Amino acid sequence: MTADPPRRGDQSGRGEQSRRGDAPAGPRRGEGPRWVDLPRRADQARRAEQARRVAVTSPRTAAARRPRYPATREIDEQTHLGEVYMRSLLRTQFRLAMFVCTVLGCVVGGLPLLFLLIPRLREADLLGVPLPWAVLGGLIYPAFVAGAWLYVRQAERNERHFADLVERR
Repeated sequence: MTADPPRRGDQSGRGEQSRRGDAPAGPRRGEGPRWVDLPRRADQARRAEQARRVAVTSPRTAAARRPRYPATREIDEQTHLGEVYMRSLLRTQFRLAMFVCTVLGCVVGGLPLLFLLIPRLREADLLGVPLPWAVLGGLIYPAFVAGAWLYVRQAERNERHFADLVERR
């Protein structure tokens, strides 16, 4: 009858702690310290984990996707959503127009009030012409041109933002 080799949990084998509670004996022949094997064991565990993973894909990868319904089509077909888009653009442009007209109206309407409140301005001359006539007859037009330039620039910016909004949908 032969004796079975000691099992790993059995304390009678070499490299394990003796029955008396002494410190464990050195490693078995051919083995280094156990802490040296830790990186190798971690790498083996990682490889085993990767080997168990399975890629799951949909069987309908080539299925036809629903076509995108662009907002420009909503506007062209005059649907309720298209009306909402157009109403928002028109409201923005109207607000801009009212702002520019209000500013120009205040400037043009405020000049006679300014000349009424400050009598020295009424009596001043500009190149032999009374200042109120020179301002209201000629110098007010650059203000109109500046207001028109501002309006066109802002209106184009609003239209670009609207186009971005419609394309982004």
